[in-house]
Amino acid sequence: MSAVTRLTGLAIASLGLAHFAKPEAFESMTKLAFPDDTRQHVAINGGIETLIGVGLATPRTRRLAVIGSVGYLAYFVTNLIRNSR
Repeated sequence: MSAVTRLTGLAIASLGLAHFAKPEAFESMTKLAFPDDTRQHVAINGGIETLIGVGLATPRTRRLAVIGSVGYLAYFVTNLIRNSR
């Protein structure tokens, strides 16, 4: 299980880093949740996803990363719902 979790973490971290390499690829989805200052939120989301991914890939920080990912998803979905009205 830990090898799968580590690979998942590295995939999430890579996705987070992709926010910085190709931010325009993430703007359309991010704009739904954060219509103002979308580019800034793309960078913030990329940083959060990178940290969560690294946290999942590292056994000592895995639990904290899981808690962080639940909080991040709740934050993103809440903004998505709020701004879709």
